[in-house]
Amino acid sequence: MTALVDRFGRRFPYLRLSVIEACNFRCSYCLPDGYHAVPGRPAPLTLAEIGRLLTAFASVGMHKLRITGGEPSLRRDLNQIIALAAATPGIRNIAMTTNGVRIDQLAGWRRAGLTAINVSVDSLDRERFKGITGYDRLPSILAGIEQALGLGFHAVKLNAVLLRGRNDHELPAWFDYLRTRRISLRFIELMQTGDNLDYFHRHHVSASALVADLQQAGWQELPRLADAGPAVEFTHADYAGRIGIIAPYAKNFCAACNRLRVTATGDLRLCLFGTSGTPLRPLLQSDADQAALTASITTQLGLKLAAHALHDGQTGITPHLASIGG
Repeated sequence: MTALVDRFGRRFPYLRLSVIEACNFRCSYCLPDGYHAVPGRPAPLTLAEIGRLLTAFASVGMHKLRITGGEPSLRRDLNQIIALAAATPGIRNIAMTTNGVRIDQLAGWRRAGLTAINVSVDSLDRERFKGITGYDRLPSILAGIEQALGLGFHAVKLNAVLLRGRNDHELPAWFDYLRTRRISLRFIELMQTGDNLDYFHRHHVSASALVADLQQAGWQELPRLADAGPAVEFTHADYAGRIGIIAPYAKNFCAACNRLRVTATGDLRLCLFGTSGTPLRPLLQSDADQAALTASITTQLGLKLAAHALHDGQTGITPHLASIGG
């Protein structure tokens, strides 16, 4: 039985580990001016530090890992990180979220032990994709996704941030795309962060409207699996693919929370929109610190709140999603 249980009875078998803060896209909802390194900022966790971190989390019940960023494929040792995770006893699922710019390396990631892949695709229209992300890379990304379908991943998923006036009218195009492809498309409701308030007010649209459209088109909600991510999934008999909705403003969204986060520099975050983090890096320098490390993780979990405060406009210490991996 997992030791990662909070005071509300929620279990946490799922860790989202950011391995780098840098990103090479300029997404309008996250880093519209691109990534700029902060002088004096600590370097990302080393391979040895990551190994100790994963061992500690796995020893107390974590079995699903998602590698995030920034853009994780910017790490030169990414294959080694994946292989290290795959060799860690207790970790069964290793997923990664990427913008797809280096999706040509997909086969190498799979050989290293990656079991699932999420690719950010905010539009199926080439010009609209360029307008949202700052890069004209949609054709190569879509080609890489086709390759992924033949590499034996247990899940291939696409992420699209739902943006009013930019891509919220593309549902028919997505239906066509999912008709023959066994892909799960995740629509993510735009979230307010520390530096996107004006953008949020211009482009936020409630995910509930999209849910109503899906239900009207005959899509049926699926039961949520115990170790699944935050999406509510829908299926339709006429389509090979599925559609998931991640709606952080929905009632009781946090009741099903099952994931913890560690930043690229080793801070434990109990919530994406929490007001503080706990530095774990001092306990990642020696194997002798494993008992203290696991004790710190389980102790901090006891402080996790029942829910975020996004409805009150409180975004915590997250300036943008690239800073913690979303």
